[in-house]
Amino acid sequence: MSKISNVLNMIEYLSSGKRYSIQELSEKLEVSPRMIRVYKNEIEKAGIYIDTIMGPYGGYVLNQSIRLPKRKFVKEDYQLIDKCINLTTNKEDKEKLNLLKDKIMGIYIGSKSEKRELILNDENLNKYNIFVRAIKERRKVKILYYSYGKGELERIVNPREMFLFNDDWYCAAFCELRCDMRHFDLKRIRKIELLKEKF
Repeated sequence: MSKISNVLNMIEYLSSGKRYSIQELSEKLEVSPRMIRVYKNEIEKAGIYIDTIMGPYGGYVLNQSIRLPKRKFVKEDYQLIDKCINLTTNKEDKEKLNLLKDKIMGIYIGSKSEKRELILNDENLNKYNIFVRAIKERRKVKILYYSYGKGELERIVNPREMFLFNDDWYCAAFCELRCDMRHFDLKRIRKIELLKEKF
């Protein structure tokens, strides 16, 4: 994920009030412990201060209430834009709304996802199709995934949604290894297998 996504996810984890060690955050965000310290500095530059507990049972704690906006468009948002476009009579506003609709299509993948498949090479298109089938059939997928600093790890995931971010395709899936929702970059998947087992 991007640095901004990781920073926001780190804030979300800490907003629960739970103490997280640097190692725990590193594993959750799949980055090095050094990057967790970098993210902490960036968060504090934005005026959100994170307490550091020293010692073997130490870690980071957020002792203030932070309300983050929802960062993801959903199907209803996209449908609302369509409704606004149909109701708008002003030509200039209609053009602006259509432009906004196109931007949202880069985040929410709906019935028009066929256009987006064109930017995938054959290898990633195969991964994309396996994930889409797994989502439709609620089947588990086994992947060999490359994580920075950890190398290749085999994972069993329960795919939930495909999305496009910065011109790259990702699958949002529950990872059984981490017992958490994760975003998997198709480019970093070395092997993929659709399993018969359902979730």
